[in-house]
Amino acid sequence: MKRLLVISTALLLAVLPASGKYNDYRGHNVDSLERVVAKWTPEKVARASQAELVELNNNYRNLMLGYSQINRTKSDYYAHKALEISTSQGWHYASQDAYRYIGLHLYATEQYDSARFYYGKALECVSKIETGATSFTNPDGYTEREIDDAKSALYGTIGNLYNMQDSLDQAMEYYAKAGEIFEKWGWNESNSILWYNIGETLVDAGAPKKAEPAYKKALEYALAAGDSLMIAQAYKGFGNLYQSQGRTVKALRYLKKADSYFKNHKKEEIVFREETMDYSAQALRQQRTRLIIGLAVVLALLVAGAVITLANRSKRQGGRGRGPAETSSCGAGTKDTPGGAGASEASGVPTGPGRLADIPKLNDREIAILKLLAQGCTNSQIAEQIFLSPETVKWYRKNLLLKFDAANSAELIFRAKELGLL
Repeated sequence: MKRLLVISTALLLAVLPASGKYNDYRGHNVDSLERVVAKWTPEKVARASQAELVELNNNYRNLMLGYSQINRTKSDYYAHKALEISTSQGWHYASQDAYRYIGLHLYATEQYDSARFYYGKALECVSKIETGATSFTNPDGYTEREIDDAKSALYGTIGNLYNMQDSLDQAMEYYAKAGEIFEKWGWNESNSILWYNIGETLVDAGAPKKAEPAYKKALEYALAAGDSLMIAQAYKGFGNLYQSQGRTVKALRYLKKADSYFKNHKKEEIVFREETMDYSAQALRQQRTRLIIGLAVVLALLVAGAVITLANRSKRQGGRGRGPAETSSCGAGTKDTPGGAGASEASGVPTGPGRLADIPKLNDREIAILKLLAQGCTNSQIAEQIFLSPETVKWYRKNLLLKFDAANSAELIFRAKELGLL
């Protein structure tokens, strides 16, 4: 979904008319101004002087602007009221302004064909003042600055319209026209909004690398203008960009800066704050999801490590997976424990014809190793059976040979049997 500043950006794309005919009433003093215009009945309007009509038209346009962000219906109503006066008097500059606002309200409700119609009517008015049309307040015609003001505002709004219809080439064409005029007159605030819109467009088009320089320009122009709303919008733009890239920490830092402005201007900037908070919520959800995934990965690694450890321990205890036949052929069940098999014979009491004096003193481990040797186990197999290293088993084996005065294992086993130890 496009995230252009649907009404507010387009409204602000034009700086206020150079003649200073009406002020920025966005959310300010509209109630008192509305009470003033309520006194003008149709009969009173019909009898009004030119000067009175100029003042009333300006008041309607002030209300049109003042309600633009807080009550679109009222803003549209006062735009039509202003248009009733300006068209009947031939005030083309005022008419193009009202036509543009009506188009903006239609644009905001996605009635794009109707919006294009009113933008076209506004362009017709601009063409007339460009060719020398005058008014009661401008008997000598309009200045180049005033004409450029009207043209740039329309170029920006038409660019937004094409943007929302995914005609990006045409949108950029009109944005470029508006930018040339903004640069010409040094209208930094308008340039800030223009580059913000371009940044949003590029984010939606999946070109974040191009969007980042656009937001930087938006912030530079906003700082040059010293407009806190535009600075906040630029921060919101960066927040949107980094959130879309999954750079949530950086996104939240910029969104916090933006919200510090919007939360203090709730009445007139409520739409902007809602959007900022929505971006923040998305960034926080991304962080939470990543944290959950990270914890799941860590848990999985811990479980896997535990399984591997248990498997290795079982492998050591089970003689590396030998089958029953192999285990039974080499001392199955023999353990080097005080109560294990062989422990009852560790006292050295002979069961054969050997004499007690001829029996060497053996400890439990030596008895166990002797029995395994008799079963034909190698040093490595004995090491696995009684949980010793092969080198230690080798040392015990040599010690047994010395105790039995045997030259080799065969002689050792023969003498142990002779003495009744096996």
